[in-house]
Amino acid sequence: MSTRLALRIQQRLDKLAPSERKLAELVLERQDDLLTYSATELAGFAGVSKATAARLFRSLGYSDFNEVRLQAREERNRTAPFERRLAAAPDVAGARSIGLHLTGEIANLTRTFEELRSDRLSEAAEILAEAPRLWLLGLGLEEGLARHARLLLARLRPDVQLLGAQPGAWGEDLAMTGAGDALLLISVPPRPRILRPVLDYARTTRMGIVAVVDPASRAWAGRFARVTLACHGAGPQAAASGTTLASMVRLLASAVADRLGRSAAQRTELMAEIHEELEDEE
Repeated sequence: MSTRLALRIQQRLDKLAPSERKLAELVLERQDDLLTYSATELAGFAGVSKATAARLFRSLGYSDFNEVRLQAREERNRTAPFERRLAAAPDVAGARSIGLHLTGEIANLTRTFEELRSDRLSEAAEILAEAPRLWLLGLGLEEGLARHARLLLARLRPDVQLLGAQPGAWGEDLAMTGAGDALLLISVPPRPRILRPVLDYARTTRMGIVAVVDPASRAWAGRFARVTLACHGAGPQAAASGTTLASMVRLLASAVADRLGRSAAQRTELMAEIHEELEDEE
């Protein structure tokens, strides 16, 4: 995985020719393959020519693909000793478990945000900031994250509501939604059955949906979401990580604040004044 390559691609993605952009997007999604496949093979996977691959890597500042591969190998080698030290640490008071947990969380966060395209983040922020009403939806383990996201976003803009907050009131909640509203969905498997008809209704109502999901759910989310943001969470099945989901929510809130600018700052200041009047915070 090459962090510097990913950053260069993200900075130039909007300026690339269509065929070069197609290959660049494949490279972002399959960075681990840089050490396995040749430039010709990667070009074939993307359905572009070898010449396109050469132009892409030159435009990113590399002399050729060998320099890209060398950089990726150097970055891998820099992280490998750290991982080996953690794995070999004595299991004193859970030290090995802590080390492995930290390694896994760092890997999930790194992969998630290396793959995240800046244009997708900007589009998601625009949807969440500009809609007349914003709804949050998370079911099961993701309900807590949806509630947290509502608090973050309600500090930045008005009319932020939690969908499905009251059990059995789906009809009443959905009746309040309308065309042009936005829905931020946070969802990973397993998913309750009610979710599919709720999303079908939201799509029929022409809500702008931003989906924060696991990578395996990209195609599923793509059927109804305008923007899909994938979060890696590899870990033991009983304890798959939710760290990247929470971090993505915070990043979205920051992007919305940047887009709203002064109005978001004024709303945050107003809420701070209200809390002070109520004397409900120390």
